[in-house]
Amino acid sequence: MKVLMFGWEFPPQISGGLGTACYGLTQALVREDVDVLFVVPKLMGNEPDNGSRLLSASEVGIRQVVSTDSADQPFTRFRHFMKEGSFTTFEIPSTLSTYNMAHLHEPVQHIEHWNYPLNVAETAVEKTTVVTQSISGALYDFKGGYGPQLIEEVFRYANVASEIAIAEQFDIIHAHDWMTYPAAIAAKRLSSKPMVVHVHATEFDRAGQQGSEMVYTIEREGLDEADKIVAVSEWTKRIMVDRYDIDPDKIVVVHNGVIPEERTITETKQNLGSHVVTFLGRITYQKGPEYFVEAAEKVLTLFPDVHFIMAGSGDFLPQIIEKVARMKLSSQFHFTGFLKKHEIDQVLASTSVYVMPSVSEPFGITPLEAIQRNVPIIISNQSGVSEVMHHALKVDFWDTEALSQAICSVLHYNSLSRELKRNAGKAIDLITWEKAAQRLNNLYYELTSNIHPN
Repeated sequence: MKVLMFGWEFPPQISGGLGTACYGLTQALVREDVDVLFVVPKLMGNEPDNGSRLLSASEVGIRQVVSTDSADQPFTRFRHFMKEGSFTTFEIPSTLSTYNMAHLHEPVQHIEHWNYPLNVAETAVEKTTVVTQSISGALYDFKGGYGPQLIEEVFRYANVASEIAIAEQFDIIHAHDWMTYPAAIAAKRLSSKPMVVHVHATEFDRAGQQGSEMVYTIEREGLDEADKIVAVSEWTKRIMVDRYDIDPDKIVVVHNGVIPEERTITETKQNLGSHVVTFLGRITYQKGPEYFVEAAEKVLTLFPDVHFIMAGSGDFLPQIIEKVARMKLSSQFHFTGFLKKHEIDQVLASTSVYVMPSVSEPFGITPLEAIQRNVPIIISNQSGVSEVMHHALKVDFWDTEALSQAICSVLHYNSLSRELKRNAGKAIDLITWEKAAQRLNNLYYELTSNIHPN
C-alpha cells in the first residue's frame, strides 16, 4: 500500500500535537508495511528518521499553467471569498497568529499572480478567465508554520500537490487538518485516487463561535470531498456531525496513541517548593488557561505554598499574564514560554499534578506524556483523551470549583496520587500508535477495494 500523505508539521519543528501525531502515526504505518510519502511545506534537514519518505514542498518545481475556468481545474472553489465584480479575488489577512484565526474574514488586499484554487463557474460573480503565469521549474520558498503567510502557503501547497500527484505513484491520499485539504483535493482530482482526511482539530475547537469563516469553508470543502473522514475522538466526530452536517457513517474514530517511552519514576523537586501544578500547552482559548488561573486562586487558599507553571506560548499569553497580575498571584506563577522536549521533561519531573482544562480538546497527547513521566493528571470532560484514559480525575472545564478540589485532593492525599499514577501507567500501555495504524491500514484497503475511479 502506497500512501501520499500531506502534513504541515514534523518533528522537531512542531507547534503543537499535530506534528507529534504525524510522527507517531507514520512510524507505526511503516511497521505495518505501508509505504508512506509524507509531504510537508519545508524540511529543515534535522528531522528524525521514522521509516517514512519525507518530501519538502519547497523542493518541488512548479510547471503547470492553470486557468480558473478550465474544465480540468483540479482545485476546489471557495465561494464566500469572491468579491462581486468581474474579477476573482482572494482575501488574505495581513497578520495571523498560531491557531488564532478568528479575524480572517477582515477585508484585505487583492493578491495577484498566484495560482489560487478558485473556480468561478458556479458563483454569483461574472465568469472571467484568469490564467496564471507559467512558472517553469520554479520553487516556492515555503516558510511553514502558522505565520502571516499561512493562507497564501496553503494554496501554494495545493499547487505543489498537483505536481506531486502527477509525478508519484500512490494508492490513496491522506491529509492531516485543514491546511492540507486543498492539496489533497488537488491530488485527488488529478489522480482519481480515494482521499482520507484526518481531523485533529476543527475551527470550533480552536476558536469556538468566533472562528474564521474562511477556515470553516476550507474544512467543510475538505470534509465533503473526502471519501472517508478519520476523527481522533468521538468528541470530534460529534462536532463534525453537528457543526459541519457530515453523515456519521462517513466518519471513523481512530484514537491517537503515544510513542512508547520508559516510564520515569524518579521525581526531581526543584526549588519551587513541595507542590507544583503544571499547565502545558498552547496558551489559547481552546486550552482553557483562564480556568486554570481561576482554579489556582482557590487552591492557594488551602495550599498557599503551591506554585503553578504555565508552559507554552500563544495569543492568550499576554492577557493571562495580566490576569495573574490583577489577581495578585504573580509570586506563585511561572511562565516558561514554548519548551523543547528535554525542557518539558524537566518541568514534568518536578510536577505534582498535571492539569488540562481544555474547552474543546479533540484528543490531547500531552496528558499521556505526563503519565509517562509518572505524573497524575486532571483533564476536562470536553476532551478526546478522556474517552480512553479512565484513570484520571475529570471535570468540566468551566467548573473551577471542581477543578480546584481535584487539585487539592491530589496534593493532600498521597494515596490518591499513587493510585492515579499506578493505574494510569498500566492503561497507557494499551494506547498505542500501532492500534491506530492497524485501523488505518484496514481503512486504506477498504477504500482502494471499494472505490473505483470514473
